[in-house]
Amino acid sequence: MIAIIDYGVGNLFSLRSSFAAIGSEAVVTDDPEVIAKADRLILPGVGAFEDAAKKLRDSGMAEVVKHEVKSGKPIMGICLGMQLLFDKSYEYGEHEGLGLIHGSVKPIADVIDKDLKIPHIGWNSLIFKKNSELFKYIQDGDCVYFVHSYYAADCDDSVTATAEYSAELTASVECDNVYGCQFHPEKSGEVGLKILKAFCEI
Repeated sequence: MIAIIDYGVGNLFSLRSSFAAIGSEAVVTDDPEVIAKADRLILPGVGAFEDAAKKLRDSGMAEVVKHEVKSGKPIMGICLGMQLLFDKSYEYGEHEGLGLIHGSVKPIADVIDKDLKIPHIGWNSLIFKKNSELFKYIQDGDCVYFVHSYYAADCDDSVTATAEYSAELTASVECDNVYGCQFHPEKSGEVGLKILKAFCEI
């Protein structure tokens, strides 16, 4: 069973529908007992880092997530959920993350061409950097859907794929049992469903 962590931020029900489409049971929950019984965790997120990080802490889910990750349970952060896995973010100030993957979250405006639109919205092909179990059903160059204005930086050791937006931006990361996708698998058609299927088999 997959536990989609509900802390007041994220595309919770579209994610649940995506797991249903691949025949995997997923529940949206903020119950630590349910989360403890789950085989895998999804940390969703949309919006601003500071607000999401505060909700994660205030709900008690930050400590629950850290405990479950320490136990070895696989977790996947999606979009802002991926960014929350890092040490900190520089989105409108400096804000502490979960510290499950070393690195920081920075504005894409600092690295992309000045004439490109922000946020980065749309389909981009994945550029594989390392072998990952998440990619066992897809191919280098397959396209996924992004919506973001910030990217994970200073994390080369954890990067498994990037996407080109005049600069190579972090698309996915992996460190032991912690996985992250900057893109939205639940909005990425068959490719996204294959990535979720692979996560269910980790």
